[in-house]
Amino acid sequence: MGQDQQLSALEREIEETRENLAHTIDQLLYRVHPKTIVGREVSSIKAHYVDVQTGQPRTDNILKTVGIVVGVVGFFVVVRKVVS
Repeated sequence: MGQDQQLSALEREIEETRENLAHTIDQLLYRVHPKTIVGREVSSIKAHYVDVQTGQPRTDNILKTVGIVVGVVGFFVVVRKVVS
């Protein structure tokens, strides 16, 4: 292989590496974009309360959350009555 062929092969390899790096950076920028993060978290929360496959609500998780909220509100009401 001549020196010109080696140089052109090296140039091609450098250009491919640049393109791969640019693509990777674009993917990382997309992943860390605030709208992407929010969308991912919203989907995660929805999946906790709604079965993704059937679309049916997961009543067990909903009832657990409602119970926790009622318990916390009740706790604050009792504490407020005791302190007042």
